[in-house]
Amino acid sequence: MLIKKRRGWELPERTATPEATFLNRRQLAKGLAAGSILLAGGSLFAGRSNAATEVDPTADLYPVKLNGKYEIDRMLTEPKYALTYNNYYEFGTHKGIAQLAQKLEIRPWTVLIDGMVEKEQMVDVDTLIRAMPLEERLYRHRCVEAWSMTVPWSGFPLAALVDYAKPLSGAKFIRMETVVQEETMPGLRSSWYPWPYVEGLTMAEATNELAFIATGLYGAPIAKQNGAPLRLVTPWKYGFKSIKSLVRFTFTDQRPVGFWEEIQGSEYGFWANVNPEVSHPRWSQAHETVLGTNEKVPTLLFNGYGDYVADLYKGMENERLYM
Repeated sequence: MLIKKRRGWELPERTATPEATFLNRRQLAKGLAAGSILLAGGSLFAGRSNAATEVDPTADLYPVKLNGKYEIDRMLTEPKYALTYNNYYEFGTHKGIAQLAQKLEIRPWTVLIDGMVEKEQMVDVDTLIRAMPLEERLYRHRCVEAWSMTVPWSGFPLAALVDYAKPLSGAKFIRMETVVQEETMPGLRSSWYPWPYVEGLTMAEATNELAFIATGLYGAPIAKQNGAPLRLVTPWKYGFKSIKSLVRFTFTDQRPVGFWEEIQGSEYGFWANVNPEVSHPRWSQAHETVLGTNEKVPTLLFNGYGDYVADLYKGMENERLYM
């Protein structure tokens, strides 16, 4: 008889998923894809342009099948919170950038795969998405600002993209870049920031089973404010590592310097692993506030995913893993 031993954060998926969110996932997916989903108080974004309400070319793929392996211990965050409380500095330094982000042009969209690979290539994003093994995963998300949410990402393992890219044996890191659209992103006028937004992972981190490229959210193509059309998701790290609107994957033997690391390396470093025992220089990381409920709960090392990732950092006890 096979007996499954649950990890510390796990809860059966049937218990974790709010009934109202997934009773009619196909209808929800269509509404999100067309930009017409209704939230409390009316439409999510009133008066948007026609371009913002166009149906995503990959909308027919969603919702995708849930991978039940990645279970959670909290209720899913309601869409009205996750879709309207967003960090995306290219559109502004406040959380209410969702409406501004509708100006982001996500088609046509190409992705450059270059550096230490067998063959550099420029790939159409729809071709790439349709070539990947799509699935849905329920993941907890922990921001370095000490708030958290739990959402259903759709997408594919980053390891699948690594296989697609065919890196050379000497590649040790993946450097990733966010799109630069001067005509749609008012935040780019803040010239003191080191645009484009850059982040990176070691190859071991990138090929860990948790590392994920999100193409969808709540059973629909991912919303622009959440990082459309491709967004990195690394649930054991602070959210600033989860770079949005990806246009480039560079395989390299040099450790990348991320956007926030370049701005303030003493506060935001390469590893950015969630660690409640080590405070940010300006606030504690011991607790987090759950988006939508305002419940304050204890933070877990590696955001509760230590069984999957702790081995990646053995022998690195002197590294500042929280950074």
